[in-house]
Amino acid sequence: MTGYASAQQTPAPAPGHEGKPAPASRIGLEIRSVNSRFLDLSFRLADDLRAYEPQLRELLSSRLKRGKVEVRAGIESSEAETLREPSVRMLQRLGSVQDAVRSWLPDAPALSVAEILRLGASESAADIDWGATVTELATRTLDHLMAARAREGERLADMLLGHLKQLRAHAEQARPLVPQLVEQQRQRFLERWKEAMALGEGSVTPEAAQDRALTEATSFAIRIDVAEELTRLAAHLDEIERLLKKGGEVGKRLDFLIQELHREANTLGSKSAALELTKISVDMKVLVEQMREQVQNIE
Repeated sequence: MTGYASAQQTPAPAPGHEGKPAPASRIGLEIRSVNSRFLDLSFRLADDLRAYEPQLRELLSSRLKRGKVEVRAGIESSEAETLREPSVRMLQRLGSVQDAVRSWLPDAPALSVAEILRLGASESAADIDWGATVTELATRTLDHLMAARAREGERLADMLLGHLKQLRAHAEQARPLVPQLVEQQRQRFLERWKEAMALGEGSVTPEAAQDRALTEATSFAIRIDVAEELTRLAAHLDEIERLLKKGGEVGKRLDFLIQELHREANTLGSKSAALELTKISVDMKVLVEQMREQVQNIE
């Protein structure tokens, strides 16, 4: 089922750094979902967030059952954060380390301002508690995604119910056709036997000819009888309607029922002995195929 949601949040300082100003960095997270029969998760995370992929995967798997889902997360820094002045403690450590290195390597170049700023930014990132923020942000974003998917699910359910109504109408059109076809074929058999008797030498009695015609008509009726298929089709339609109105995780059960609908519609066409019944079968299979595509979107 398709859906999209995104959110941003500024993380809290790590334990022991509560007195520091709130960091200018913030996390941006978005979740995209497209149709798929199974759950397929993919992640595109910033380097500092890769360690949180397992907890994100567990969170999404607990609430999503189908769909190709992509999660993107990155750390956004303001211009002020990029040029943030390193702390005194950080400068003292850098000076101490530089002196130690140059005592052994006198020709080593001194640290540049750009290198000091980059190392200072690394220190600031280490002071941020990403884990709690990632979980909270992903939960909120997932709530928005689920709400979007639920709205789409309602629209799909209305569409499928409309297709069910059309299938019932086609079934009602097909039901009276079979008795009419049987009666027409019975009359044809009787006419053919009468013509055969008129051309023959009277070796077959009228009673035997009529019995033979009725036997052929009965055999024909059995071959084209679709009452059982129409009954099963009606039962499947009732079950699909019940599941759509019930809601919940019904996608896989609907998959199975759609396959059964296609089987009954196909059998209806294979038993067809009239153009009208063939057309009804084709129209049914078109509707069932449309339903099959839409059912792939349901959780």
